[in-house]
Amino acid sequence: MEVPSAYAESYRRARPSDPEGVDSYIRHTGIGDPELDPILEELSDLPPSELHRFVRAGIEAENETLRSAPQALRGFFENLEEPEWLDWDALEPGLRAFFKNADLMLAAFVTGVLVEGFSTLIAKSFNITGRVKYTTRRLKQNNRQLLDIFFPNGLYRDGEGWKLSARVRFVHARIRNLLANSADWDHEAWGTPVSAAHLGYAISVFSKRLLDYSTLLGARFSKEEHQGVLDVWRYAGYVMGIPESILYSSGAEAERMHRLARLCEPPPTADSRELANALIQSIPPVGQITDPAESEKIVRLAYRLSRALIGNRLANAFAYPRPRPWHIGTLALFRTRQRLQRRWSGSEVLRANNLTQLLQTSAYDEGGLSYKMPDHVHAEKQNPW
Repeated sequence: MEVPSAYAESYRRARPSDPEGVDSYIRHTGIGDPELDPILEELSDLPPSELHRFVRAGIEAENETLRSAPQALRGFFENLEEPEWLDWDALEPGLRAFFKNADLMLAAFVTGVLVEGFSTLIAKSFNITGRVKYTTRRLKQNNRQLLDIFFPNGLYRDGEGWKLSARVRFVHARIRNLLANSADWDHEAWGTPVSAAHLGYAISVFSKRLLDYSTLLGARFSKEEHQGVLDVWRYAGYVMGIPESILYSSGAEAERMHRLARLCEPPPTADSRELANALIQSIPPVGQITDPAESEKIVRLAYRLSRALIGNRLANAFAYPRPRPWHIGTLALFRTRQRLQRRWSGSEVLRANNLTQLLQTSAYDEGGLSYKMPDHVHAEKQNPW
């Protein structure tokens, strides 16, 4: 197994603690999407407009159009199937738990889950492509996926959550293809762009850490709801093309994946710092808050909550504002207020407010879900997608 040079030191240090797990994580830094990557490489000469049209036809089940697509792409969609382990009934408690706790899960998603996900070398791909300039839109897109996969029937084949997750798979593969053929990407140092290791880690953070951080903010989950949330994200990760060799099958495996990434990944770089801070700064515009004083207040609170969730070590690596002595109780105070608010509000009102908040902070374009993909490695040279 070849170890990318950026991982060499951490690999030597981490391997004795979990040889099998560390070897698996490092091996997956050299793997992308084994099924889809070769297809997009084969179709790299296809005009972007044609590729977009055929991808849309496949995801939207527009069979008439798909019949004229290249055989490789037709075969990919024809072979898509549900995994044997999928249990639709087991997802239901997770869906109910989401809309009961959506406001807190959204807060945990933004201030804890997403920023922590940027701590790995996946941040390289964002900064090389220049997508950091579009953080506000990306946050809205992340919020939309969160809403759509937890919407009733959202992960069914004709559901918006399934379609959006399948689109994410194609976008990842397209960016991987563009970066892999770019002089900007150092394969020997960083491995495969948007690697399976990073996506396997991300989905474990999106699921297990989302539950952990939401609980710290005041959410409550039954055993069935907790497992249901894990099951929803596991299937969403499957649809997004994460190889099952690194896709968790339990909460314990998701926790292990989180630990392995923290052991194996090099310390966060300037790329990670820039992305994490851009994400926090994008919260007011995503929430349509225009008053400067109110925006500053929201950002200060977001930094405090984020630090409390991800810990001082990572927050300091991200160069967050230094904490003040009176910030020590930020998390406990926030959690108490949220639980009191839930006691005063009826459950139906709470669910309605949560849905409204999610819709307002998600990206829903007038033309519907776009299946356009990047056509250049650098964002400033891409046509709108």
